[in-house]
Amino acid sequence: MDITTLVGLIVGIGVVLMAILTGSQLYIFLNIPGFLIVVGGTFAATLIKFPMKIVFSAFATGLKAAFVNEKEDIKSLIETCVDLAKLARSNGVLALEDVEINDPFLKKGIRYCVDGLDGEFIRKSLTSDMNLTIKRHEEGAEIFRGIGDSAPAFGMIGTLVGLVQMLSDMEDPKSIGPSMAIALLTTLYGALIANLVALPIATKLKKKTEIERNTKSMIIEAVTQIQAKTSHKVVAEYLEVYLPDSQRPATPIGEAEQSAE
Repeated sequence: MDITTLVGLIVGIGVVLMAILTGSQLYIFLNIPGFLIVVGGTFAATLIKFPMKIVFSAFATGLKAAFVNEKEDIKSLIETCVDLAKLARSNGVLALEDVEINDPFLKKGIRYCVDGLDGEFIRKSLTSDMNLTIKRHEEGAEIFRGIGDSAPAFGMIGTLVGLVQMLSDMEDPKSIGPSMAIALLTTLYGALIANLVALPIATKLKKKTEIERNTKSMIIEAVTQIQAKTSHKVVAEYLEVYLPDSQRPATPIGEAEQSAE
């Protein structure tokens, strides 16, 4: 579970509820027809914007990426790749067959190496795999951005519908205030859905996609170097460029291991 997404939603909803309850009753902010206009209209617009075959799968992918935190410690991955490079250079690539690898993408690349596939094929295959995964995540982010764009618009549509209904029956001036309040609720619903849910999730998906692209690119480079039986010290120096400056060790990983020996 990505705790930051959950905490953000809880805090956001909590702040809105506290603001409502300190000045009024909660029930006056509940309007089923207005809520249906916003949710139903936004869903309909999403189906119009995107092909049916990708909407539900991309929506599920987006929610998973937003709420599930798949921890990928790139420094640990680099250390694992350096160990694999050292083993492949000293004992041959076939020695990697029985090594336990937790990361599925790295495991797939090493399997290609063990199967004797050439480096160019391995690079193309893994790059294609990475691009397809990134594309699915980008589709999820695009759908949530679309929801963020549509929800406020349908909130305004609901408000206009409410205003038309109110203005068509103004015989009782006392009813104007309550009717206006109900009409404005759809704008509130649309703004909350867009700014508290859809747009933040879209931004989070974009950030996670960038991290995943960086991690998978590093793995692709590592696997091709392992297949070529490059020295583990060279592999370590080559892969450390994928680390932020703050995480780069003072002593290169390959040299640190040699000193430890």
